[in-house]
Amino acid sequence: MGDKKILSIGLVCLDIINVVDKYPEEDTDTSFIVGDFARRGVDISGVAWQQWGETPCACCVVCPTNGSRTVVLSDTNLPDVSVEDFSKVDLSQYKWVHWEGRNADEQVKMIERVREYNSKQEEKTRITISVEIEKTREPLYQLFPLGDLVFVSKDVAQHFGFDSASAALKGFSSRVRKGATLICAWAEKGADAMGPDGVVIHSDAFPPEKLVDTLGAGDTFNASVIYSLLNGGSLQDALTFGCQIAGKKCGVHGYDGILH
Repeated sequence: MGDKKILSIGLVCLDIINVVDKYPEEDTDTSFIVGDFARRGVDISGVAWQQWGETPCACCVVCPTNGSRTVVLSDTNLPDVSVEDFSKVDLSQYKWVHWEGRNADEQVKMIERVREYNSKQEEKTRITISVEIEKTREPLYQLFPLGDLVFVSKDVAQHFGFDSASAALKGFSSRVRKGATLICAWAEKGADAMGPDGVVIHSDAFPPEKLVDTLGAGDTFNASVIYSLLNGGSLQDALTFGCQIAGKKCGVHGYDGILH
């Protein structure tokens, strides 16, 4: 053959092998999730059970040396929550409703229903509406003017050309409704918020002693901010609490023990 080479035609694939002691039995993924919620006291009475489709499954690879994560998502044919599903919700049970931006056209109609409900309520019984715009998808941007509280991600901010959380808040301020609050978290640089007065406030990040697992830190931040505001905290209190709890989450695997 001399210096002649061999041409190989095919696919290059990175195989990541996960070795476990035990694997869930086939078709038990939904019961595992339900059981996990139950153990943590999460009320699932409002779940919109779908008649078809499979539960999405993500393989998450966490690197202990720096806490980074790589997510391989097997997105399935499970339908998103629809307006019809949402129409069955008894709104009188809720003080706050949060939307993760997904099927925005449907979500706009759901939010309209809450606005209509609120118009017939006294202020103390009105529902606060929050939305998260995390992905750089054009249809999601119609959610900007619909939330009383709008979480916008670093990815979306950078997509629009902003290089900091404060710049993003100022840039997006014209997109939100009058009286709304806008929040942008910027990973290790903390988070900024802008209330109805237009003043930008900031909280530094609270990194753990050792970065272990950043998977879900953004969701933890959002939940902590909402929790703080619901319990009477100021916007500054909520922003700081969100950064504190998100930082704690990054120091542990999963979510157990964050609040201890």
